[in-house]
Amino acid sequence: MPDEVSLESDSTSDFADGSPGYTITKALRNANKEHIEALLGTELINGLEALDATLVCKENLQQIALQLLDTTEALLSPPKRNCLISLLPLQKARELSARLGRTPKGDIYKDLMRAAEGAATIQVIKSFFGVPESRHVVSQQAAFMSTASPRYGLFDHQNRAALQVEACLAVPPRKAVLHMPTGSGKTRTAMHIISRHLSNHSATVVAWFAQSSELLEQAASEFENAWQSLGNRSVSVTRFWGANQGELSDVCDGFVVAGLAKMHALYARNPNALLQLADRTTLTVLDEAHQAVAPTYQHILEVMHGKRPINQLLGLTATPGRTWANVEEDRRLSDFFGKNKVSLTIPGYDNPVSYLIAEGYLANPVFKLVKVATQVRHAPATVSSETDLGDYPDTLVESYGRDSAYTLAIVDTVLELARRHDRIIVFAASVDHAKLVSSILSVRGVESSVVTGATPSPLRHRIISRFRAASPGVQVLCNYGVLTTGFDAPSISAAVIGRPTMSLVLYSQMVGRATRGPRAGGNVTAEIVTIVDPSLPGFGSVAEAFMNWEDVWNESTTAN
Repeated sequence: MPDEVSLESDSTSDFADGSPGYTITKALRNANKEHIEALLGTELINGLEALDATLVCKENLQQIALQLLDTTEALLSPPKRNCLISLLPLQKARELSARLGRTPKGDIYKDLMRAAEGAATIQVIKSFFGVPESRHVVSQQAAFMSTASPRYGLFDHQNRAALQVEACLAVPPRKAVLHMPTGSGKTRTAMHIISRHLSNHSATVVAWFAQSSELLEQAASEFENAWQSLGNRSVSVTRFWGANQGELSDVCDGFVVAGLAKMHALYARNPNALLQLADRTTLTVLDEAHQAVAPTYQHILEVMHGKRPINQLLGLTATPGRTWANVEEDRRLSDFFGKNKVSLTIPGYDNPVSYLIAEGYLANPVFKLVKVATQVRHAPATVSSETDLGDYPDTLVESYGRDSAYTLAIVDTVLELARRHDRIIVFAASVDHAKLVSSILSVRGVESSVVTGATPSPLRHRIISRFRAASPGVQVLCNYGVLTTGFDAPSISAAVIGRPTMSLVLYSQMVGRATRGPRAGGNVTAEIVTIVDPSLPGFGSVAEAFMNWEDVWNESTTAN
């Protein structure tokens, strides 16, 4: 595997003190099945054996470990660290012991395992194994706040939508949803609206809320990029999600990017903090607006919008509904935004998706269903009442990841697509399923990486950066639960939907990862292959998805 993914290099330049040490790559060459199982877990090994016992040979397992093992995480985990220490040749064990200042009596390996505690010791071990310190360290203050000061335009259809949104927000109830297909420039259009709002108001705050860290970082970075061209003064950019602890009370003029979960926790802990932010905020933007009426978040939006009569609320979405078939839920969302929905309008086209494809803004999607008879047992229409997207329960979805026929159909599909496509994204049924599919592809000679919610941010950044890079050859990115939104890689020309879903919102988001057109740096056509159990419903048209909720938004306000 390449250095960006496997994390190791045999060159001495990666070591803090210039000495060779012993890389993880070399250590894994000494590993047997038991070692790999200790490092990656028994479920992955069992899954491989269940699919094809010939896959579980020493060479294949070592290759899979190189692909999947997060070296930093392994060295911070005592069991995995001890396993790696046990793989050292005696001479190297003595060298590591000397670096640690040890004079062991008896078993040197047991002594090293006992000694491997504490930050200073761990750093010596990381250096010995060739894991360098991050070269991209920034101060905590820089991570939470930055400034952007004055290259950024809109197509005509985007500008028309932006002007319509601004007109809606200018009059009561000062609410609107901007409805644009995935890949049509929704975020860019929103940044023009936001930048004009900030430029026309002195000393004001625009707050952007979203759920995932990918969407949040995308928004913060995109605003910094947009403001360089559109701004009229220096403003603050405050990040407030996950470990980002930007101080909201200090923001008087600028852009706040906040996680919904973190804002909810803040409100539960200190309601006045949200009220004070609402006093300084004149425009609140919610990405993925179908989440607006989820009980956890609706009150936050009501506080932000309702604190003052001048406050405005803008929702952004490619799917202006919460479910596939629950009209009442969709009507609640429409009512919350005052039935004010602005969509792309193209003269001569009933559906803007057709125009966007014809003009090259979106790729022309070619849909294919691969039907697989599985061993999964389920009620015909089992739906989780806990998910606001009306999708199947996680337990049912994950069971497909354990079905051999289903998994092999995904692998065969990817191998067939790899004859025509260089960048392929796979949406798996679980974290373990993503790892399993990627492992089999790797053994079959296709470069494949995995990104899940548990992938550490630095490793995720390296994997995605390599996938996005314009390097030759086929690359497959297997993921679960993290790349449906906030992830743009225009070079993707094929997507494999390897998880069942009855959520039209989720399905549209997954399809959208592969539908960037040539005018957006993408492709003329895109292949979308959905692996289906014939007993479960599915979807097959982005144009149909785009128009699915029109009846709810077009109802008169007096409709029952």
